[in-house]
Amino acid sequence: MKKWFRFILIFVLVVTGLIQVYKWTSIQGDKIEVVKKEQAVSLSEFLSGYAKNLFDKVILADDTDLKGYQYLGTGQTVSLVSLNKNLVENDYNLFTTQKPVSTSLKDLGISLTGAIPVSVVYNTESRFGKLVENFGPILLFFVLFLLLMKFAMPKGGGGFPFSVKVGKLNTGKTIKTRFVDVAGMDEVKMELSEIVDYLKHPEKYHKVWARHPKWVLLYGQPGSGKTLLARAVAGESSVPFFSVSGSEFMEMLVGMWAAKVRELFGKAKLAGRAIIFIDEIDAIGKKRGVWYTWGHQEQEQTLNQILTEMDGFDNTTNVIVIAATNRPDILDPALLRAGRFDRKVYVAAPTLEERVLIFQYYLRAKKISKKIQIESLAKRTSGLVGADIENIVNEASLKIAKEDRTVIEVADFEYALEKVLMWPEKKLKSIREDEKKMIAFHELWHALTSHILPHADPVEKISIVRRGLALGMTWISPDEDTYLSSREKFLDEVTSLLWGRAAEEVFFGEESITTGAANDFEKATKIITDMLIKYGMDKDLGPINYTDKDTEDYKMFKKYSEKTAEIIDQKIKDYMAMCYDHAKKIIKENKKLIEKMSIELIEKEYMTKDEFEAMMKEMKN
Repeated sequence: MKKWFRFILIFVLVVTGLIQVYKWTSIQGDKIEVVKKEQAVSLSEFLSGYAKNLFDKVILADDTDLKGYQYLGTGQTVSLVSLNKNLVENDYNLFTTQKPVSTSLKDLGISLTGAIPVSVVYNTESRFGKLVENFGPILLFFVLFLLLMKFAMPKGGGGFPFSVKVGKLNTGKTIKTRFVDVAGMDEVKMELSEIVDYLKHPEKYHKVWARHPKWVLLYGQPGSGKTLLARAVAGESSVPFFSVSGSEFMEMLVGMWAAKVRELFGKAKLAGRAIIFIDEIDAIGKKRGVWYTWGHQEQEQTLNQILTEMDGFDNTTNVIVIAATNRPDILDPALLRAGRFDRKVYVAAPTLEERVLIFQYYLRAKKISKKIQIESLAKRTSGLVGADIENIVNEASLKIAKEDRTVIEVADFEYALEKVLMWPEKKLKSIREDEKKMIAFHELWHALTSHILPHADPVEKISIVRRGLALGMTWISPDEDTYLSSREKFLDEVTSLLWGRAAEEVFFGEESITTGAANDFEKATKIITDMLIKYGMDKDLGPINYTDKDTEDYKMFKKYSEKTAEIIDQKIKDYMAMCYDHAKKIIKENKKLIEKMSIELIEKEYMTKDEFEAMMKEMKN
C-alpha cells in the first residue's frame, strides 16, 4: 500500500470521526426531535395548513426549503452514555415544500412574530458534509478492512493482501554457512562445487561456450541436509540467496500462482548473480494429469510458468536454481528432461564414517565425558539422517541443562537415543500385573527370535515401559550399514514380528490373544507384500514388478488379470502362515528360557544388549 494512499484513508477516517463527534456534542438541552412521518406537499397545501394552525413550528432553510413540524407528543427517553445525558424524544410529523426564491415569508402570509414560531436557517451543512455523513460509515469499514488485511493476515502468500511477494532474500554477506559446516557428503559437495566455481568465475565458462548447469535437483529423505547444502552453495558463492517453499506459490486468487513465479525469477535476474532455492518443489511440480494434480488448473499454469522460466535462461543469465524434494518420482517429466534440471544429486542417508563426522560437528562446542565413544554412537544410529543426530545431541544437552550440569555423560546419550528412537517414556499410567507379564513375554519373544534367527538384526535394548502408543519396545539395531536385503533376511524379520502373537497363543491359548501385535502385523504384511510384488522374490510370480510406480499399490490401475491378483493374495497368506508356524516352533523349544528371563525383565523393566546376551549364554549353559 502506497504511503500517500494510506495517509488519505487515515485522514478520511479522522474527519468522519470528528464530524460524528460534533453531531453528538452539538445537541442542545435535554430534548431531541424525532420525525415519525415526512410528507412533501405543494406550497398552497403548506400555506393552508399554516393558516389552520396545523404546525407547531416552521423552519425556512437555504431561502427556499419550508418545513412545518406537527407535534405528536412526548416519546421515549434515550440514554446517551457518551455525553452522560438522558434525552426525551419529541415526536413530529414533517411537511416539506419549496417557495420561490424571490418571494418573502411576509408575501406568503407567514409572520415571524406570530403565535407559531418561525425560524430562518442559513449556511446549512454543505454537500461535502452530507457526502461524508452518508458515506462515512462505508469509508470507515473500508479503512478498517484494509488495516485488518495489512496487519492481521499472514505475509508471504496464502491469502490477502493482493500481493505477489514470494521468497525470502538473503544477501551473500548474511549467509554464514559454508561447505565445512556440512559434515560428510564429500561426493555431493564435489558435485555442487562446480556451481560455486561458475558463480564465482562465469567468464571462463562463457569463453569456451560451455552451457553451465542452470537447474540442480537435490533429492533424498527428509532431514538429509538438502536445505543446508543449498545455503552452503550460496555462502561459498557470496551471492544473493532467494529461499522459497513450493507451498508459498499457492494463492487463493486465480492467476496469482504463476504471477508469484514471475515475480521471484524477475527479482533474481535483477540481482545479477543469484541462487533461487525452491524447497518441496513437488508441491507445484507434480505430474500433470487428472490422477496427479486432480485437474487443478492453477497448479498446471504454475508448472507451465516454471518451465517457461527454465527455457528463458541462457549463458548470460547468472542465476542458478536449486530445488529440493523428497519425492522425485512424482515430478513432471518436463521438469526433469535434459536442459532443465541438468544436475540431479541424490543426498543419501549418511554412512557410518559420515555419522561420526556429524556427531563431532554438533558436539564441537559442548563438553562431553571422556567415556563417550562417538564411533559407538554412530553405529547405533544406522539409518538416521543429520537432522536426527542433531536432535539426539540436543536432547542430551537439554537434559544436562535441566539438571544444572555442563558435561554430557554416557547416560545422557542413552536417554537421548531412547527418546528419539523409541519415543519418550510414560510411567504414570499404571498397568495390571497380568498385562505387564504379557508385555514382557511379547518383547522377549521379539528379542529371542532376533538372537536365534541367523539373518535377523541383533537386539540393542528391551523395555516394558510404555512409550508413545507402544506398551513395550524391543530396540533392534544392525551391527553395520547394509544396502541390500535378501529373501532370507525378509523372512527372518517377519518371523520375529509374528512371534508376539505366536507366543500369546502358545503360552495363554487362542482364547487369550490380544491386540498387542497389531503394529507387528502391519509391518510384517508390508515386508511380505514388497518381497512378492516389488522385488520378484517368489518362484511362481517370477521377477516381475506388480506395483504401479506412482501409487505403489498392486491393486490400483493394475495391468494384470484377476487370477494373478488372487495368486498374490494367496501367496501373502502362505508366507505369513509359514513364518507364523516357524515362530511357534521356536517358542515351544525355548518356553522355559523365556519364562525365566521374563521374571528379571518384569522386575527391572529394562534389559540392555549385554545383559540379554549374558543371560542367554548363562541359561543355555
